[in-house]
Amino acid sequence: MKTPPSLAHEAWLIDPALRRVFAAIAAAGGEARVAGGAVRNSLLGEPVNDIDIATTLTPDRIMAAGEKARLGVHPTGLDHGTVTLVAAGKPFEVTSLRVDVETFGRKARVAFTDDWEADARRRDFTMNALYCSGDGKIYDPTKGYRDILRKRVKFVGSPAERIEEDALRILRFFRFHARYGEGGPDRTGLAACIRHKSKLKTLSSERIRQELFKLLEAKRASETIKLMALRNVLKVLVPHPRDLKSLSRMAKIDRAHGLKPDALLRLSLIARDALSLRERLRLTNAEMRRLEAIAGYAAPTPKLRERERRAVLYQLGAEAWRDLVRLAWARSKDTVASKSWSALLGFVDQWPVPRFPLGGQDLLSLGFKAGPTIGRELARLEDWWIASDFSATKADLLKKLDMEKPE
Repeated sequence: MKTPPSLAHEAWLIDPALRRVFAAIAAAGGEARVAGGAVRNSLLGEPVNDIDIATTLTPDRIMAAGEKARLGVHPTGLDHGTVTLVAAGKPFEVTSLRVDVETFGRKARVAFTDDWEADARRRDFTMNALYCSGDGKIYDPTKGYRDILRKRVKFVGSPAERIEEDALRILRFFRFHARYGEGGPDRTGLAACIRHKSKLKTLSSERIRQELFKLLEAKRASETIKLMALRNVLKVLVPHPRDLKSLSRMAKIDRAHGLKPDALLRLSLIARDALSLRERLRLTNAEMRRLEAIAGYAAPTPKLRERERRAVLYQLGAEAWRDLVRLAWARSKDTVASKSWSALLGFVDQWPVPRFPLGGQDLLSLGFKAGPTIGRELARLEDWWIASDFSATKADLLKKLDMEKPE
């Protein structure tokens, strides 16, 4: 098997802020290594966003080391051995090596250790159990580099034991496969996830939402969601899933046209009633408004003439227009390269939506009494303004208005 390459020249590893944290830990007699995601992503050629550090120091010694080095010190997760150290305005989560003494779903009673292999054995997947020292050397206690080369998401040790420790790892298995995997998933891991899928019901809505939305935005989301549906895992999360072909088409359209994957739109494709998932997935008010617009309006089509497009776009607003067009395109039988659908989607950026030039104050100044009459008159005039293809000016609208003299 190939030896993992050195990461000595990675920009994130030579960042002066990170070097200050490493130096602070070394000065206190500890050893520090970057753990997990940053190492994995560097080996996969993926962007590195967060840098987590593992150390042989216990939490109290981490805090003492940070204070001595004049770093920002924040005890963000002492129960799990985590202290956040801030250098040059950059936060780094520093966690003591640990072993799980007893697990309670997401939570665990831990014991701190200086054994790197013991720390690795409690992690979820082999590709997340790699460590990188300050000189760029990679330590690989669980043979995770082999699985990175194969693009294979594999549990550390027994999949059943890892799932028993935290059932969210079922969903993370599929999410990581959708993001990093190639080919079929690891058979042993897949079998364990299917066997224990009912444990997903024990998880909080927030945790499910976070992982599911990340999965839906992953590059192999459609294939992975289809796999979850075939193995009856998806219905534990989304009752009565449907429209998986449209999800696949949306993913292809997004890739072909450089559109950012949108988890909410993809959810609305696979959920028979996405609005009913508000509590189940802790959907925000803004997300509910988007779903209500999707459910409440007919989608624009390329058959609309330009004048009609302006009228519909004015009624919908830019966000609902984009959402409805993307969904309708995915559900249509037109090609992924369709120029007519692409032009329809882009219309929202070509025509700035105008603002109706009249308001209630204008009618009050003409002698109208405050009350429902003003609202009715404004609605009537707005309809006429739209019918004019938005060409009528404020003066035109005032002429159109049937004046009512105040008493």
